[in-house]
Amino acid sequence: MELTDKFLLQEIEFPTAGLESVPGDGEGGIEMTGSIQLIREFCDLLVSPEKATRTRIFFPEANEVGFARESVFGGASYKLDYLTKPSFFEDFGFVTKVKMADRVKSKDELFLVGYPYFNVNEMIVVEELFKEAVVGTARQLIIFNGELDRIRSDYPPFFYPKLGALTKTLFPKMETVYYIHNFKGRNGGALFRCYPGPWKVLKKARNKYVCVHQQEVMPSLKEVALDILPSA
Repeated sequence: MELTDKFLLQEIEFPTAGLESVPGDGEGGIEMTGSIQLIREFCDLLVSPEKATRTRIFFPEANEVGFARESVFGGASYKLDYLTKPSFFEDFGFVTKVKMADRVKSKDELFLVGYPYFNVNEMIVVEELFKEAVVGTARQLIIFNGELDRIRSDYPPFFYPKLGALTKTLFPKMETVYYIHNFKGRNGGALFRCYPGPWKVLKKARNKYVCVHQQEVMPSLKEVALDILPSA
């Protein structure tokens, strides 16, 4: 895998609790720490040292920046930032919105947003970041472990109109450059993609994975779980 400058908006989705894990296998805090570690490994592998100071990594909340800086990102040159601030009413789902234009610096070239899925407002802020700081520039934005499949399938547009709108406004502009989603049970397997290759459905058999289907566009998780894997 390597970074491509062909797309302004990119998605990376990778299991955090182990290569064969699914979302929810680990506790929230453990998955958060796992994602932070994966983000650091990803950046060290694919972001050149001279570009590190021009790479801004956004975490969902301000208090996570301190944790990341004191642990996984200690001594790193990357710029650490946040999407939202906790508020007095945080327990009721309210957070203080951060104006993205105020967070960005002129020298920034790459934005990486880590796991923006705990609060529904986080992806709304990501769209704002894309519109205000990426569109019309040479910058790129990567969403890392955003669990965007929740928005693609789990949030009814009637109840979450702003999130539902993302599938028409933001997602069509996005390219999934690396993706793994595991399926457990009798018809276990995985949906996999590494840009520029096709989407592949891998079926697990005797501790090995065999490609049983591939196509150019992303199939729905429901299609993979209920149709492709059982019939393979």
